[in-house]
Amino acid sequence: MNIFKKIAYASSAIAAAVPMVVRAQFETPTGTGLPAGSLIGILTSGMNWLLIVVGILGVIGFVIAGILYLTAAGDEGQIDKGKHAMIYSIVGVIVALLGVVIIKAVQGMLGGSSKSF
Repeated sequence: MNIFKKIAYASSAIAAAVPMVVRAQFETPTGTGLPAGSLIGILTSGMNWLLIVVGILGVIGFVIAGILYLTAAGDEGQIDKGKHAMIYSIVGVIVALLGVVIIKAVQGMLGGSSKSF
């Protein structure tokens, strides 16, 4: 076997072992200020953030649709485009809210939580 291959294999083995040795020297940090919760809690928090983002995007979409509608200046195509954009933004927010309701209902049925949504 070539000397360079031996050096490459040895270097790879050492490089793979170093993280294990280094990780063994540390203790688990406490008091970091990070939330320590269950998977359901983390997913619920993420779902709430996504609901906020969808709500903000829905309001932005509705405002843009209103601007399209107001600046149509009698152009029927532009008026229809504004109306459809308003309907789509409202439907998007309603679908997001229904998704949250469905997820909370399934979570309540499977988890047996007594919380109402």
